[in-house]
Amino acid sequence: MAQEDRPNSKKLNIDLPEEEAQGVYSNLAVITHSPVEFVVDFAQIMPGMKQAKVRSRIILAPHHAKRLLQALNENVQRFEQQQGPIQAPKGNQDPAMPLTFSGPQGEA
Repeated sequence: MAQEDRPNSKKLNIDLPEEEAQGVYSNLAVITHSPVEFVVDFAQIMPGMKQAKVRSRIILAPHHAKRLLQALNENVQRFEQQQGPIQAPKGNQDPAMPLTFSGPQGEA
């Protein structure tokens, strides 16, 4: 539910510094947890790379992880209502390598 749709919701001002505003591209997320926190590593891996590089690490309290899950679910549902179902990529579905790259092979 969007903040403006919630009854009695207060507006929250968020400062987004210019250096953070561009964001970081990630095509892989690795999630681990302990009894007291969730750690989400956002990584990037490209064709031909043997190792993913972590671009950002977010550490969340368990209740914030659950709120993030709920917010992602709501936003994916909204996206699919507007854009249609998100299709999982076909091909290699090995859980150790959850990405597939297709297209022509580059040559140097």
